[in-house]
Amino acid sequence: MSERHQQSKEIGDVPTGTGEDTGNAGIVRTKQVTFDQPGQRLALEGGGELGPLTLAYETYGRLSEARDNAVLVTHALSGDAHVAGRHSANDRRAGWWDMLIGPGKALDTGRYFVICSNVIGGCSGSTGPASENPATGRPYGTDFPIITIADMVNAQAMLLDHLGIDKLLAVVGGSMGGMQVLEWAIAHPQRVHLCVPLATAARQPTQAIAFNEVGRQAIMADPNWHDGHYYGGRPPSKGLSVARMVGHITYLSDEAMQEKFGRRLRDIHDYSFTFSADFEVESYLRHQGLAFTDRFDANSYLYITRALDYFDLTRQHGSLVQAFREVTARFLVLAFSSDWLHPPYQLKEIVSALRATHKHVSYYEVESHYGHDAFLLEREKMQGIIEAFLKSGARSFAAAR
Repeated sequence: MSERHQQSKEIGDVPTGTGEDTGNAGIVRTKQVTFDQPGQRLALEGGGELGPLTLAYETYGRLSEARDNAVLVTHALSGDAHVAGRHSANDRRAGWWDMLIGPGKALDTGRYFVICSNVIGGCSGSTGPASENPATGRPYGTDFPIITIADMVNAQAMLLDHLGIDKLLAVVGGSMGGMQVLEWAIAHPQRVHLCVPLATAARQPTQAIAFNEVGRQAIMADPNWHDGHYYGGRPPSKGLSVARMVGHITYLSDEAMQEKFGRRLRDIHDYSFTFSADFEVESYLRHQGLAFTDRFDANSYLYITRALDYFDLTRQHGSLVQAFREVTARFLVLAFSSDWLHPPYQLKEIVSALRATHKHVSYYEVESHYGHDAFLLEREKMQGIIEAFLKSGARSFAAAR
C-alpha cells in the first residue's frame, strides 16, 4: 500500500489532509449570510424563486484593498464550505482541500483571499431540503425546488455581492466544482479572470447519470424515505449508504482498487460462506457508506445528483463552441489519466472548444493511478502548475485593472 493511501484515511470526494503542513490555514469558523430582503430572492433555472436564502461560507487570508485577490473554490458533490484549516485546535480533520490551501501552498492564503461556500441544496448550512419552508414552517423535504449548477453559481454571485467583490481573480474546483467553474465563466464572464476546472466535463456523461440514478433509486426505495418527508423520524440511512457505496466505486480506478484492496480477506483465513463482509473492499464500502449517513442528508444527495445530471453547457447554446463565445477568462484545465468518471477526453473537449474561440487556455494531464479521486490526492503534481498559473494571472489581472 502506498504512503499516500496510508496517510489518507478516507478517499472519495472528502479526504483527510496529508503532509506536515496540514491545517496551516489556521483556525476558521463557518459563517452564514441570509438573503431575506425584497429583491433578494434567487430566480431558479427551472422556474420560480427561492427565498429566503442562506449560504454557509468560509474565508481564508485577507481581501486586498484593491479587492483583486479573491479566489473562489467550488466543491464537489459531498463537499462543503470547510475547504481548509481546522474548526478548533482539537479538530482532527482539516478541510477537504487543505493540501492546496494555506501559507506557501498553491492557493497561498498569504497572497490570496480564498472563499468557499456550501452549495444551495446542500446540508451543511446553506438552504436545502432540510431547511424550514417558510410557507409551512416545516422542513422542505421534496417540496424543495429542483436546483441546477447555474442556480448554485448565481447564489455564489449573491455572496460575492455581499462581500463587496466585483470580480474574482480565479474560480477553482474539481468534479462538480469544475462544472461550477465552467458555469461561472459563461454566466458571469465579466466577473472572473482565471478559471481552473479539474476532473470535470462540459456535460454530465451518460455513465455518470446512470450511476447517480442507481443511488437515487436506492434512497427512494428505503422504507424510511417517505417521499422525502422523513424529518423528525428515522432517515433513509440504508438507501443513502448504498448510494454512497456506488459513488465511491466511481471515484477509484481499477489500479487503485487493486493496490488498496486486491482480493484480500478481512480478519479471516478463508471464505465465511455467508453474506458478511469477507473482502476488505466490502468492509471499506460498508464503512464509508455508513459514515456518510452521519454527515449528509439523503434528500440533498437526490437534489445535488439531479443538478449534476442536468448540467449540459450545450443545451441553451447549441454547441460548446457557442457556449464559450463570450468567455473572457483565461483557463488552466487539468485532467487525470486514470479518471474514468470524467476521462481526459472530456477535458480535452473543453480545451478544443476554448481554442476554437481563440481563448487563452492551457491543458495539463496528471499521470495518476488514483482515478477520479486524484484531484483530491495528487498534491505534488498539481501544486506547481496551479501556483504558477495563479501568479501569472494575478499579474495580468493587476495590469488590466
